[in-house]
Amino acid sequence: MMFFWLKKAVSYFLMPLPFSLLLLTVGFIFTAFSRRSRRGWFFLLLGFLTLLLASHKQVGLRLLAPLEAEYPAVPDLTPPNAIPAALARCEFIVVLGGGQSDNPAFPALHSLSSSAFARAVEGARLARALPAARVIVSGPAVAPNESHASRLARAIGSLAIARDRFVKIEDARDTEDEANATRALVGDAPVALVTSAWHMPRAMALFRAAGVNALACPTDFQARPNVDFRWDDWTFDTSGLDRTTMAVHERLGLWWLHLRGRI
Repeated sequence: MMFFWLKKAVSYFLMPLPFSLLLLTVGFIFTAFSRRSRRGWFFLLLGFLTLLLASHKQVGLRLLAPLEAEYPAVPDLTPPNAIPAALARCEFIVVLGGGQSDNPAFPALHSLSSSAFARAVEGARLARALPAARVIVSGPAVAPNESHASRLARAIGSLAIARDRFVKIEDARDTEDEANATRALVGDAPVALVTSAWHMPRAMALFRAAGVNALACPTDFQARPNVDFRWDDWTFDTSGLDRTTMAVHERLGLWWLHLRGRI
Protein backbone atom coordinates (compact mmCIF):
# COMPACT_ATOMS: atom_id res chain seq x y z
CA MET A 1 0.00 0.00 0.00
CA MET A 2 2.80 2.42 0.92
CA PHE A 3 4.59 1.66 -2.35
CA PHE A 4 1.39 2.38 -4.27
CA TRP A 5 1.01 5.85 -2.74
CA LEU A 6 4.74 6.55 -3.09
CA LYS A 7 4.42 5.76 -6.81
CA LYS A 8 1.45 8.14 -7.05
CA ALA A 9 3.34 10.92 -5.27
CA VAL A 10 6.46 10.61 -7.43
CA SER A 11 4.45 10.50 -10.65
CA TYR A 12 2.47 13.57 -9.56
CA PHE A 13 5.60 15.70 -9.22
CA LEU A 14 6.86 14.51 -12.62
CA MET A 15 3.80 15.94 -14.37
CA PRO A 16 4.46 19.17 -16.32
CA LEU A 17 2.66 21.65 -14.06
CA PRO A 18 3.91 20.36 -10.66
CA PHE A 19 7.39 19.85 -12.10
CA SER A 20 7.46 23.40 -13.48
CA LEU A 21 6.23 24.82 -10.17
CA LEU A 22 8.88 22.80 -8.35
CA LEU A 23 11.60 24.28 -10.55
CA LEU A 24 10.22 27.80 -10.04
CA THR A 25 10.10 27.26 -6.27
CA VAL A 26 13.70 26.04 -6.18
CA GLY A 27 14.73 29.03 -8.30
CA PHE A 28 12.93 31.46 -5.99
CA ILE A 29 14.59 29.94 -2.90
CA PHE A 30 18.04 30.21 -4.45
CA THR A 31 17.55 33.81 -5.56
CA ALA A 32 15.87 35.01 -2.37
CA PHE A 33 17.65 33.09 0.38
CA SER A 34 20.99 32.03 -1.06
CA ARG A 35 24.09 33.59 -2.48
CA ARG A 36 23.75 31.34 -5.53
CA SER A 37 21.49 33.74 -7.39
CA ARG A 38 22.83 32.65 -10.77
CA ARG A 39 21.73 29.10 -10.08
CA GLY A 40 18.38 30.46 -8.92
CA TRP A 41 17.83 32.34 -12.17
CA PHE A 42 18.68 29.16 -14.08
CA PHE A 43 15.94 27.21 -12.28
CA LEU A 44 13.47 30.07 -12.72
CA LEU A 45 14.14 30.19 -16.45
CA LEU A 46 14.00 26.39 -16.76
CA GLY A 47 10.69 26.24 -14.88
CA PHE A 48 9.17 29.01 -17.00
CA LEU A 49 10.28 27.44 -20.29
CA THR A 50 9.06 23.98 -19.23
CA LEU A 51 5.62 25.36 -18.39
CA LEU A 52 5.51 27.41 -21.59
CA LEU A 53 6.49 24.48 -23.78
CA ALA A 54 4.07 22.07 -22.07
CA SER A 55 1.21 24.54 -22.58
CA HIS A 56 1.63 24.88 -26.33
CA LYS A 57 -1.19 23.16 -28.22
CA GLN A 58 1.10 21.64 -30.85
CA VAL A 59 3.36 20.09 -28.22
CA GLY A 60 0.40 18.40 -26.55
CA LEU A 61 -0.98 17.20 -29.88
CA ARG A 62 2.35 15.82 -31.12
CA LEU A 63 2.99 13.96 -27.87
CA LEU A 64 -0.52 12.53 -27.51
CA ALA A 65 -1.36 11.68 -31.14
CA PRO A 66 0.97 8.63 -31.45
CA LEU A 67 -0.63 7.06 -28.36
CA GLU A 68 -4.15 7.61 -29.68
CA ALA A 69 -3.28 6.42 -33.19
CA GLU A 70 -2.26 2.95 -32.02
CA TYR A 71 -5.84 1.65 -31.86
CA PRO A 72 -8.67 2.94 -34.10
CA ALA A 73 -12.13 3.83 -32.81
CA VAL A 74 -14.97 1.34 -33.24
CA PRO A 75 -17.02 2.53 -36.25
CA ASP A 76 -20.73 3.36 -36.21
CA LEU A 77 -22.73 0.27 -35.30
CA THR A 78 -26.11 1.38 -36.59
CA PRO A 79 -27.67 -0.12 -39.75
CA PRO A 80 -26.63 -0.57 -42.49
CA ASN A 81 -23.20 -0.89 -40.86
CA ALA A 82 -22.35 -4.43 -39.77
CA ILE A 83 -20.81 -5.13 -36.38
CA PRO A 84 -17.13 -6.05 -36.86
CA ALA A 85 -16.60 -9.78 -36.46
CA ALA A 86 -14.02 -9.41 -33.69
CA LEU A 87 -16.41 -7.21 -31.71
CA ALA A 88 -19.38 -9.52 -32.29
CA ARG A 89 -17.46 -12.36 -30.61
CA CYS A 90 -16.96 -10.42 -27.37
CA GLU A 91 -18.79 -11.88 -24.38
CA PHE A 92 -17.91 -9.06 -22.02
CA ILE A 93 -17.52 -5.28 -22.24
CA VAL A 94 -14.96 -3.93 -19.76
CA VAL A 95 -15.30 -0.23 -18.93
CA LEU A 96 -12.31 1.07 -16.97
CA GLY A 97 -12.82 3.69 -14.28
CA GLY A 98 -11.88 7.33 -14.69
CA GLY A 99 -12.89 9.47 -11.72
CA GLN A 100 -16.03 11.08 -10.35
CA SER A 101 -17.50 13.83 -8.20
CA ASP A 102 -19.42 12.81 -5.09
CA ASN A 103 -21.74 15.82 -5.11
CA PRO A 104 -25.27 14.39 -4.70
CA ALA A 105 -26.74 17.28 -6.70
CA PHE A 106 -25.71 15.59 -9.96
CA PRO A 107 -27.14 12.44 -11.56
CA ALA A 108 -24.75 9.53 -11.90
CA LEU A 109 -23.82 10.20 -15.53
CA HIS A 110 -23.02 13.87 -14.94
CA SER A 111 -21.06 13.20 -11.76
CA LEU A 112 -18.40 11.38 -13.79
CA SER A 113 -15.17 13.00 -14.90
CA SER A 114 -14.94 13.86 -18.58
CA SER A 115 -12.90 10.71 -19.24
CA ALA A 116 -15.26 8.45 -17.29
CA PHE A 117 -18.25 10.09 -19.03
CA ALA A 118 -16.81 9.24 -22.46
CA ARG A 119 -16.04 5.68 -21.35
CA ALA A 120 -19.57 5.22 -19.97
CA VAL A 121 -21.16 6.44 -23.20
CA GLU A 122 -18.96 4.15 -25.31
CA GLY A 123 -19.73 1.26 -22.98
CA ALA A 124 -23.45 1.87 -23.43
CA ARG A 125 -23.05 2.10 -27.22
CA LEU A 126 -21.30 -1.26 -27.33
CA ALA A 127 -23.75 -2.82 -24.88
CA ARG A 128 -26.66 -1.93 -27.13
CA ALA A 129 -24.85 -3.46 -30.11
CA LEU A 130 -24.00 -6.62 -28.11
CA PRO A 131 -27.16 -7.39 -26.12
CA ALA A 132 -25.83 -10.72 -24.82
CA ALA A 133 -22.57 -9.30 -23.43
CA ARG A 134 -22.09 -8.64 -19.71
CA VAL A 135 -20.71 -5.22 -18.75
CA ILE A 136 -17.80 -5.16 -16.31
CA VAL A 137 -17.23 -1.80 -14.58
CA SER A 138 -14.35 -1.03 -12.27
CA GLY A 139 -13.28 1.48 -9.67
CA PRO A 140 -12.78 1.49 -5.88
CA ALA A 141 -14.66 3.46 -3.25
CA VAL A 142 -13.48 6.38 -1.15
CA ALA A 143 -15.40 5.94 2.10
CA PRO A 144 -18.16 6.78 2.83
CA ASN A 145 -19.07 7.23 -0.85
CA GLU A 146 -20.19 4.52 -3.26
CA SER A 147 -17.57 2.84 -5.38
CA HIS A 148 -16.68 4.20 -8.78
CA ALA A 149 -17.77 0.85 -10.24
CA SER A 150 -21.25 1.37 -8.79
CA ARG A 151 -21.37 4.91 -10.12
CA LEU A 152 -20.39 3.71 -13.59
CA ALA A 153 -23.06 1.00 -13.45
CA ARG A 154 -25.71 3.57 -12.54
CA ALA A 155 -24.49 5.96 -15.23
CA ILE A 156 -24.45 3.35 -18.00
CA GLY A 157 -27.73 1.94 -16.74
CA SER A 158 -29.29 5.37 -17.16
CA LEU A 159 -28.59 4.99 -20.89
CA ALA A 160 -31.14 2.16 -21.16
CA ILE A 161 -28.82 -0.74 -20.29
CA ALA A 162 -30.39 -3.34 -17.98
CA ARG A 163 -28.93 -3.31 -14.47
CA ASP A 164 -28.66 -7.11 -14.31
CA ARG A 165 -25.99 -7.06 -17.01
CA PHE A 166 -23.36 -5.41 -14.79
CA VAL A 167 -20.45 -7.01 -12.96
CA LYS A 168 -18.47 -4.78 -10.60
CA ILE A 169 -14.77 -4.76 -9.76
CA GLU A 170 -14.57 -2.59 -6.64
CA ASP A 171 -11.14 -3.37 -5.19
CA ALA A 172 -8.83 -2.57 -8.14
CA ARG A 173 -6.62 0.45 -7.48
CA ASP A 174 -5.00 0.79 -10.91
CA THR A 175 -5.06 -0.62 -14.43
CA GLU A 176 -2.83 -3.55 -13.53
CA ASP A 177 -5.24 -4.58 -10.77
CA GLU A 178 -8.16 -4.18 -13.20
CA ALA A 179 -6.47 -6.46 -15.74
CA ASN A 180 -5.81 -9.19 -13.17
CA ALA A 181 -9.35 -8.95 -11.75
CA THR A 182 -10.83 -9.13 -15.25
CA ARG A 183 -8.82 -12.25 -16.06
CA ALA A 184 -10.16 -13.91 -12.91
CA LEU A 185 -13.73 -13.09 -13.98
CA VAL A 186 -13.70 -13.86 -17.71
CA GLY A 187 -11.01 -16.51 -18.17
CA ASP A 188 -10.32 -16.95 -21.89
CA ALA A 189 -13.54 -15.28 -23.09
CA PRO A 190 -13.05 -12.38 -25.54
CA VAL A 191 -13.75 -8.93 -24.11
CA ALA A 192 -14.21 -5.44 -25.55
CA LEU A 193 -11.96 -3.13 -23.57
CA VAL A 194 -13.20 0.45 -23.22
CA THR A 195 -10.92 3.21 -22.00
CA SER A 196 -9.57 6.56 -23.17
CA ALA A 197 -7.64 6.40 -26.45
CA TRP A 198 -4.52 7.90 -24.86
CA HIS A 199 -4.64 5.27 -22.10
CA MET A 200 -5.37 2.33 -24.41
CA PRO A 201 -1.77 1.32 -25.29
CA ARG A 202 -0.87 0.84 -21.62
CA ALA A 203 -4.20 -0.79 -20.81
CA MET A 204 -3.92 -3.26 -23.70
CA ALA A 205 -0.35 -4.13 -22.73
CA LEU A 206 -1.44 -4.90 -19.16
CA PHE A 207 -4.54 -6.85 -20.16
CA ARG A 208 -2.56 -8.95 -22.62
CA ALA A 209 0.13 -9.53 -19.99
CA ALA A 210 -2.62 -10.75 -17.64
CA GLY A 211 -3.80 -13.19 -20.32
CA VAL A 212 -7.04 -11.38 -21.19
CA ASN A 213 -8.28 -11.80 -24.77
CA ALA A 214 -9.03 -8.08 -25.19
CA LEU A 215 -10.21 -6.07 -28.19
CA ALA A 216 -9.35 -2.36 -27.98
CA CYS A 217 -12.40 -0.07 -28.13
CA PRO A 218 -10.94 3.39 -27.47
CA THR A 219 -12.93 6.53 -26.71
CA ASP A 220 -12.28 10.02 -25.29
CA PHE A 221 -9.94 11.03 -28.13
CA GLN A 222 -8.11 14.25 -27.24
CA ALA A 223 -5.61 14.64 -30.11
CA ARG A 224 -7.87 15.63 -32.99
CA PRO A 225 -5.95 18.19 -35.07
CA ASN A 226 -7.73 20.33 -37.64
CA VAL A 227 -6.97 19.46 -41.27
CA ASP A 228 -6.74 23.13 -42.26
CA PHE A 229 -4.48 25.79 -40.77
CA ARG A 230 -5.91 27.73 -37.84
CA TRP A 231 -3.83 30.25 -35.97
CA ASP A 232 -5.26 29.31 -32.58
CA ASP A 233 -3.85 25.79 -33.01
CA TRP A 234 -0.46 27.39 -32.37
CA THR A 235 -1.31 29.18 -29.14
CA PHE A 236 -0.73 28.37 -25.49
CA ASP A 237 -3.58 27.34 -23.17
CA THR A 238 -4.69 24.80 -20.59
CA SER A 239 -5.87 22.34 -23.25
CA GLY A 240 -2.29 22.08 -24.48
CA LEU A 241 -1.12 21.53 -20.91
CA ASP A 242 -3.79 18.88 -20.37
CA ARG A 243 -2.72 16.94 -23.47
CA THR A 244 0.96 17.17 -22.55
CA THR A 245 0.15 15.93 -19.06
CA MET A 246 -1.80 12.95 -20.40
CA ALA A 247 1.05 12.05 -22.75
CA VAL A 248 3.74 12.35 -20.09
CA HIS A 249 1.67 10.33 -17.61
CA GLU A 250 1.10 7.48 -20.06
CA ARG A 251 4.67 7.37 -21.31
CA LEU A 252 5.99 7.30 -17.75
CA GLY A 253 3.54 4.49 -17.01
CA LEU A 254 4.72 2.49 -20.01
CA TRP A 255 8.36 3.11 -19.08
CA TRP A 256 7.70 1.94 -15.51
CA LEU A 257 6.04 -1.25 -16.72
CA HIS A 258 8.93 -1.98 -19.06
CA LEU A 259 11.39 -1.30 -16.22
CA ARG A 260 9.57 -3.80 -14.00
CA GLY A 261 9.34 -6.35 -16.82
CA ARG A 262 5.55 -6.40 -16.64
CA ILE A 263 5.12 -5.89 -20.39
